[in-house]
Amino acid sequence: MKEYGNNSNIDNTGGGNTKYDKTRCIQLLIDMREKLLAEGDNRYPRRGDFTEAEVVAIKAHLGPWPRALEAAGIKPPRDESIAQRAKEKRIRAKRKKTEYKKAAKAKKEKL
Repeated sequence: MKEYGNNSNIDNTGGGNTKYDKTRCIQLLIDMREKLLAEGDNRYPRRGDFTEAEVVAIKAHLGPWPRALEAAGIKPPRDESIAQRAKEKRIRAKRKKTEYKKAAKAKKEKL
């Protein structure tokens, strides 16, 4: 009888059951970065540099790939002011759209 369960900690590449935790995921990223630098490749580790099971574990423990690289100290943290400016821009656009709708409605009622 086949058992169903959480297979996110299983490496199906033939290496047996490999458990991943947050520290192991961070170490995987750091080791890959060091390997790339040793080979003269000055880039961040990509998903394709890891097995599917490793990618699943890294994203499960550390979040989206850019945040995982930040958590491992490989990539500098994103600038929060950029996110704040984008939010303010969306708010301004929404207000402008609302004002336009109000003006159009007032003009329609005037006629």
